[in-house]
Amino acid sequence: MNERVSFPRSGILVLGSNTVQSLVPATLVSQAESLLENHRISEAIDLAEQQRKRLQSKLTAEYDETEELHYVFQRIGLQCFSETMFEDAGKYLLNGELDPRILVSYFPEYRGALFAPDDAIDMFAGVAEYLPEEDTVADLIAQNLVRNYSPHLKPNTREARPTVELSDILKDEARGMLYTVLQGWRRKGRVEDKGLAVVRDVVDTVLTKMHAENGDTPELHKMLDSDNDVLLEEVEPILIQSHQFNVLCKLYRQRGQERKLLDAWAKLAEGEWADEDLPDPLTTMFDYLSEKRDRALIQRWGVWFSTKDPERGLKLLISRDAGKRAGKAEDELALLERLRDASPVAAAQYLQHLVLQRRSTNRELHQQLAMACIDQVLACMVDDNVTKLWRAKVSSYSSSTSTSSSSSFLAYFNSTTPDSESKRIRLKTILFLQGSNLYDPEPVKQRLADYAKVFPLELAIVEGKLGHHREALSVLMQTLHDSRSAESYCTLGGDVVTTRLALSIGEKHDLLLFASLLSGSVPGAKSRAPRMMARQQSADEDTRKKLLGILLEVCMSGGELMAESTARLLNSQAMNLDIVDVISLVPPDWPLNLMSSFLTRSFRRSLHSMHEGQIVKNISMAQNTEVAERTWVVIREQGAVIEEPAEDDEDGEATGEKEKIGEILNEKFGLHEEAPVDAIQVDEEKERGTGDATEVDEGIS
Repeated sequence: MNERVSFPRSGILVLGSNTVQSLVPATLVSQAESLLENHRISEAIDLAEQQRKRLQSKLTAEYDETEELHYVFQRIGLQCFSETMFEDAGKYLLNGELDPRILVSYFPEYRGALFAPDDAIDMFAGVAEYLPEEDTVADLIAQNLVRNYSPHLKPNTREARPTVELSDILKDEARGMLYTVLQGWRRKGRVEDKGLAVVRDVVDTVLTKMHAENGDTPELHKMLDSDNDVLLEEVEPILIQSHQFNVLCKLYRQRGQERKLLDAWAKLAEGEWADEDLPDPLTTMFDYLSEKRDRALIQRWGVWFSTKDPERGLKLLISRDAGKRAGKAEDELALLERLRDASPVAAAQYLQHLVLQRRSTNRELHQQLAMACIDQVLACMVDDNVTKLWRAKVSSYSSSTSTSSSSSFLAYFNSTTPDSESKRIRLKTILFLQGSNLYDPEPVKQRLADYAKVFPLELAIVEGKLGHHREALSVLMQTLHDSRSAESYCTLGGDVVTTRLALSIGEKHDLLLFASLLSGSVPGAKSRAPRMMARQQSADEDTRKKLLGILLEVCMSGGELMAESTARLLNSQAMNLDIVDVISLVPPDWPLNLMSSFLTRSFRRSLHSMHEGQIVKNISMAQNTEVAERTWVVIREQGAVIEEPAEDDEDGEATGEKEKIGEILNEKFGLHEEAPVDAIQVDEEKERGTGDATEVDEGIS
């Protein structure tokens, strides 16, 4: 747009003696000012409209002409505004592109803290002179009512019913005028990219306040879905007051106010706030937190979430740990304590996650999980049916020789007990007590001591963890009569449950995480368990023989009642038992037929070992002879090497050599003299044979 300023031109000049006068045509501004001063508003409007149409017919309008037209429209708009003709005022103020902040300043309910005392606005000086002196629209309306109806209405214009109703109508029209101006200015400003940023802030913020006040939810969403400059701190109170919580949450999210956003969702979930547009705030909150990677944020709200939905709260806390190294033990314990206060169920599941999936090596966490498992098992004992069933399982297994000899007690319990939550809890406890090496077994033993007849297998596991091998084997053999588990105990160096059985139980009852403590691998994970948690697969030979010896002593101490079990042990472990040690432990009154199989196999094995040793010895001697014959041929072909002394040193070296030989001979001779000589008894027949040989020799000579 051309900003060159043009002035009115005159075709007639009047020359005087001291002056030059010109007949200048009246300008648009002067004509409009004259009409408005005479209150001929309609004629001023017609004049401005004619000028607007004339400028629109041009391809390009002069800058000064456009400014004049804006000036006139602003004067007309303010004149209408002063006389409470709000509909016309809004139309012409918008055409005159009056800064919308001027209108907003007359509405304190929308103005808020948008303006500071030192804020300034650029405007025409002639327009500024005609701004209403009243501070608010309400004062302007009241002043006009006084001017038009006082003293005709009693008692006064503020209390008379007609003027009160008229005042309310005019206020509504004023708000409608403001809304129209702001909407028009926003559309024009967005399309033509006009206006300062501060103006856009005021326009969008006031429009949002008006939409919230009117309960126009679609317009609020439309405003926020488009590019906007809404000031959050200004609209927040009115959005809360009008219960537009979904809109408020959307605005929080756009402005990056995570703390306020989550607080708002929490209030909606707890019922403090309610909004039909947001029926399931928990799901919305969960989806939002699932996308975040802020550990502190997820930890804080994951604990809170567990009070409302333990399952999803636990997922949040687990996602916080995904792909990251285990945190400090102090932090994990503190979080677990907070979670336990909020939701004991979620705390128990998170504890299992730390120990079984995160593979924490913190002993305190393992101790807590061990005691939690024991508490759950003992809680099952409250049900008399469960207690009777478990007692019956121990009794039936220990009294049946065929059952105890064919399978272990754990396999028997797993296969014959009906599936139930109590069964799963006990199996889980057994797997953890056996698989973890990081808890203190003594407190567990004390908790189970009063239920020794119901939990003999668990007590045997704990005794093994304490290194009390004799006590553990005594429980297995004398209480349970579980020879299979006792032999596994000796083979694995103190473990009662085998890896194969643990994995079978884990697959059947969805306890693979607990079974992984024995196998050393986490289901679905590439890495193996830490060394402190990995289970020893088999014991070394010395340990195995030592434990078998203890087991044999336990069996022997049982007397005739355990004779068959002892015989089976001797037959199955004959190769690992020393016959001398076994014989020393056998009671004198034992029947020989119980030992016959073991003795026969042991003697056969000893004889086999002796013959095998002889064969190996003879083979070795033959190999040595063969090597000696081959090397003799090589040495003979090499010949002898004779070294002679030099001529100068021949006598000296020979003398020295003789002296050395003499010393050696003398030394050996002295040794022979000092050594005692025993008398040798000669057989008479051999002596006579020697004499005959001598005579023959003499005859020949």
